Formats: sequence, C-alpha cells, structure tokens
Amino acid sequence: MPQPDAVSRRALIERARAPHARIVAVTAPAGYGKSTMLAEWAAIEDRAVAWATVDTLDDDPVALMELLAAACHDISPHAGAVAQQLGGSGAGVLGRSAPLLAAVLRQAPAPFVLFVDDVHTAASPACRDVLEVMLAGMPAGSQIVLASRHEHDFLARFRAAGTVFEIVPDDLRVDADAARTMFAGVDAVISDDELTAAVERCEGWPAGLRLCALAVHAGADISELTRDGAFAADYLYNEALTGLSTEVREFLRRTAVLDQLSGPLCDAVLERDGSLAVLHDLEARNIFVVALDRRRRWFRYHDLFRAFLLSELHRVEPAAVAPLHRRAAEWLERNGSPELAVEHRLAAGDLPQAGELVVGLAMPVYQSGRVVVVDRWLSELEAGGEAMSSRVLAIAAWIAMLRGSSAAAEKWTAALGGEASSGQSPEDASAARSARAMIGVAMCARDSAQLLEDAQSAVALESGHSRWRGPALYLLGTAHVLAGDAAASRQVFLEASAHAHAANNTVAAILSDAELAVLALENGSLESAAAHADDAMAIVDGSQLDGYPTITLALAVSARVALRRGDTAAMSRLLARAMRARIDCTHAMPFVAIRSRLQLAMAFAATGDRASVAQLLSEIDDILGRRPHLERLAEQTAEFRRIVGDEWAMGVRPLSPAEMRLIPYLQTHLTVAEIGSRLFISRNTASTEIGSIYRKLGVGSRSAAVGRAIELGLLGE
Repeated sequence: MPQPDAVSRRALIERARAPHARIVAVTAPAGYGKSTMLAEWAAIEDRAVAWATVDTLDDDPVALMELLAAACHDISPHAGAVAQQLGGSGAGVLGRSAPLLAAVLRQAPAPFVLFVDDVHTAASPACRDVLEVMLAGMPAGSQIVLASRHEHDFLARFRAAGTVFEIVPDDLRVDADAARTMFAGVDAVISDDELTAAVERCEGWPAGLRLCALAVHAGADISELTRDGAFAADYLYNEALTGLSTEVREFLRRTAVLDQLSGPLCDAVLERDGSLAVLHDLEARNIFVVALDRRRRWFRYHDLFRAFLLSELHRVEPAAVAPLHRRAAEWLERNGSPELAVEHRLAAGDLPQAGELVVGLAMPVYQSGRVVVVDRWLSELEAGGEAMSSRVLAIAAWIAMLRGSSAAAEKWTAALGGEASSGQSPEDASAARSARAMIGVAMCARDSAQLLEDAQSAVALESGHSRWRGPALYLLGTAHVLAGDAAASRQVFLEASAHAHAANNTVAAILSDAELAVLALENGSLESAAAHADDAMAIVDGSQLDGYPTITLALAVSARVALRRGDTAAMSRLLARAMRARIDCTHAMPFVAIRSRLQLAMAFAATGDRASVAQLLSEIDDILGRRPHLERLAEQTAEFRRIVGDEWAMGVRPLSPAEMRLIPYLQTHLTVAEIGSRLFISRNTASTEIGSIYRKLGVGSRSAAVGRAIELGLLGE
C-alpha cells in the first residue's frame, strides 16, 4: 500500500494505460517512487493483476522465469503447468523456458497487467535475454510494467514497433503542490517559500523531499538541508533520524547488513531481544521500513536508506561488519536458508565456511537450473585469495563436467591435484582421493584397465551412506562397459540406480537407468528397456531437467523404445528434446556423449533419417579424436557404420550443437557480434553459423528461422 504521504500518480498512470502500450518501462534512479506508483496502479486497475519483485537471488534466468511464472498464476490457467517445466540449463532456458512463458502470456484468457519491480536486479545478460523473449508474448489489451533503475537495451526492439510507453525521471519529479502533500502527510510545517526552495534544492526528487519532510518534522531547519549549495542525501538521512535514541540508531545501522529483517533474525545478529517491537515502531514512524507480509513479521529498508546505513556502519563500526554477517549466516543456516547464509559468509570473508556450504548446495542448485548462482559462488571463492579446499575443487570440477565445459573441468581437476594437502583430515583426504578417481573415470582420460581400477577404488572409498556412492557405482558400470563386460556393468548399474534413487541423486539415477535401458535393448528385452527408460524419464520430467546434457541418453533410448512400441509421435518429441539436450553433451564426459549419440543415430537410422545419422557420427568422430582411449566405443561406432552402409551421408544435416546453441538468440534484438560475445565466439563464426542455420532450415531471415525452429520443436516445446 502507498505511504500516507505518497504523491498520487493517477494522471500519469492513465496515460500509461494507452491501448498501444503493451510494455510500460518505468526507468529512474532510486528514490523516484517507482514502486509506489506501481502499487497505486495495481490498486486502481480493473484488469487482472499480477506482481513480481525481483531480488538478488533472482539474477539467474531460471530463477527469474520461475518468479514470473508464479506471478502469472492468477492471470493464466496455463501458468501453473508451465511453471513445472521451466527448469533447464544453458541454451535450454532461452530456447525452451522463455518461449513457454511467452506462450502463457499470449494465451491468457482475459486482459491483464503484470507488474515487475526492481528489474535492474536481474542484471546478467542471460536474464535480459529471457526477459526479452518473454516480452514478445504480450497480447493486445494487456500490459507488462517494468520498474528499473536502468534502461534495458532490448527495449529498442519494442520501441521501434511502437509498443512501449516510457516513464522517465522527469515524469516522476515532484512539484510544489505534490510536495505540500508529502509534508502534510508527516505533519511537517513549512512555509510556501521554504517549500519552493526545498523543491528546487531537491530538483523534484521524491525521496529527497520526503527526507526533508521527515527532518522538518523532527525539528530541522529547512534552510540547513543543503551542503555547499547541493543536495546531500546523507545529511538529510541524518537529519531524518534526529530524535531517535542512540540505541535505535545503532539498531538501524547494524541491521542494514540484512536484505530482509525479522525479529528473531535481528535478535540473533544483534545478540539482543525485542527486535520485532523495534521494527514495528520504526514502521509506525515512517522511518523507511517496509513490511513484506501481512502479518508484519518480515521487513526491509528502503534501498537508499539501507545504502546510507551501510555507509554509516562501515564508517563508524568497520570492525563490526564481519561479525554481523557471520551471526546472520549462522542464524540462516540454523533456520533453513543456507543459500542466503552463503551470501553472508562471503560478505564476512569466511571463505572456508562459505565453501563448505557451497559443497552441499552446488549440486541441488545446479539441478534446479540456477547455474548462474553456482558460477558466482565459485568465482567469489576462487577470487577470495585463499586456497580452495579439495571438496570445493571437486564440486567445481563436477559442475563443469556436467555442464559440458571441458576447459573448466580440466582447470579444476588440475587444481585438485594428485596428492593430499598438508593438514587435511583423513576424511577429507579420502574424499579427495575418491573425487580424483571419479573425475578421472568420468573424463575417460586413461585406458580402460586404469579406468576400471580407478572406479573400483572410488566405490571402495565411498561408504554405503555416502551421497557419492551412487555416482561412484555408475562410473564403475561405465568402466565395465568400456572393458567389454556387459554382465558386470548391468549388475553395477542396478546397484547404482537403487542407491541414487534412495539418495535423490538425480544425475546418477537418470544415467544408471538409461544405461540399463540400453543394455536391455541390446539383449532384446523391450519390456525391461521400457521400464528402465520410464524410470529415467520420470525423474527428467518430474525435475524439469530439459536442456541438461546428462539427460540426453535417457531421451535417446526412450525414443528408441517409443519407436519399438509403434508410438511415432512420442518418438519424434523425444528425439527433438534429445537433439537439444546434446548441445552441451561434450567430450567433458565422453562416455555419456558418445553413448547418447549412438542411441540417437540408431533411432534416426530406423526412421530413415540418414542426414541426422551422418551429423551424429561426425560428432562422435570428433569426440573420439579427443579421447583416444575409448576403444570399445570406437568399435561400437564402427560396427554401426558398417550396418547403416555408405548412403548415410545423403541429405541436409540437422543443426549442429554449435548451431543449436546459437538459434535461441535469434529471438532477441542482439546483433551478430553481440550474439558471438554471448557465446564466446567471433563475429565471423557467429555469422557463418547463422548462415548455416538459414540454409538447413530453408529460410532467409531471423524471424523465419525462429518460426521454423518453433515448428520443428527446436524452440519452446
């Protein structure tokens, strides 16, 4: 709800509701009343209303999409179903999740207004890209209102189409009449001349005038509310706090380390009692405290006010900063918010403790699709100036491998080293040996005999209760496959599957079940293959893992099962999903990459799609060239080549992984050079790949390529 001293923006809102304006961009620095204006608009709107406020943990494309989908629940009956499908990784988020959410908006049954506040908080390029694609789904008669401190470059595309209404700082400046309302709202007495002078000094800045009003109410002299002729926010904030006790000022200063405040959390951080009563009192006094829930248990400070308080904290009590963050982290850990605890541990400089939290969180957060968050954590730990523990290095290597980033995987593996670090506990040394062994097997860097030995060592090191036993067993199964022992591999994959399911290790469970399905098909048991494939796909679909490279094998073998069952429609859908998932299924985990492509090639061969077979075999050859020790897989590939014959190279090939990685960006306003920078390739390479995409899809423009990709299931569904 707007503050009692808030200025009405009704006239501006009515202009913004223009029929042509599908997008309303409210762009202004902090303190211009953007959120207050959105709240007023929502209160008077006669269309369906949805609201989302972006925060720092939403600076990840999957988290942002999930936030917006949840907000759309009341405006579209499809939002709930789509919200369950918005997971994914890498290009899958832009290529699948963003178009799905755009479709939700497009299919809304009635006009609506979606308010998205603090959009600037989602600052990563990946977030901006998915937001642009989502905006393309706005239907006529509906609007999305974006409040941000910064202008977004993607708006140029919509501006050119005439569908944007823009509200800028000049539109939000306060005149003398509005300022009078603000002063009256807090019972601040001021003459007309003084009011005019205050408006001029603050240049119509709403937050500055509200500060002036509070300061005057507290007894300040309006003529002193400048410094060297220029408006000084810090001075005004100090004046606004005039009359507060030293204890309350200290409370405000020290709790500013918190993004959100509750009584118990503040009590823990300050090592005192009664914080909730203080928060209620501050809210009643209009001291820039905003309630976040109807029960008034959680609060936040106004952004500018918090920035002032933090500045004061660092100036007055610099030694208190780290302990405050540390106590916040401890409370958050105890109360089920480990991700927020990581942020406070990092802020406190407690890198070892932050690292231990990341070790436990990295895989679940990665599997939820929030890869950007994991990347940031690892980058901050790496840049922290302290040696990363072997457990952190191992998890960083695993994440890199699972994402298909071979260069990063090799970097982290090299940092993990080959010997135990001095001072390591026996438990940590054992975990490091197991991690090195498993990573070596996953990357297939040695010959099959050595891989089998390493895998057996890892299984021996991981006890029956270890969450890593499932992955270790899965890798032992792959080592048996590479050694040519199908019977032993089946038995180990069964044990790996059982352990992974029990431990909720989705990656190991999916891969183990998919391998069991492959082995069953090789043995001619369609019923068993279908059962194992269904087990794998239940996790894939239940956990929204589309786009993850490690699901490629499950999709491929499920497509073969569907074909054998005669369900060609299901087979086609599964093949399309598998071809998307293979984008990042690289030589970082070569066994998975080759096995997946062989299964895909077999499915396409059975349908007569020789061009797709040719593309997949070419990709297998490239991986085998990088990992020369995979003799067993090389033999299987050669045998498949012999079976399909010499005509497999005919026809137009499907999009390569590089082209599949690029095509989602054709939905955006980005130039060829900008697309190249997103993908870390040169402009020339991006241009060549776009030309190849056009040729393979039989189109001549970006819009036509996007349309054709949607028809083929390469984007969206």
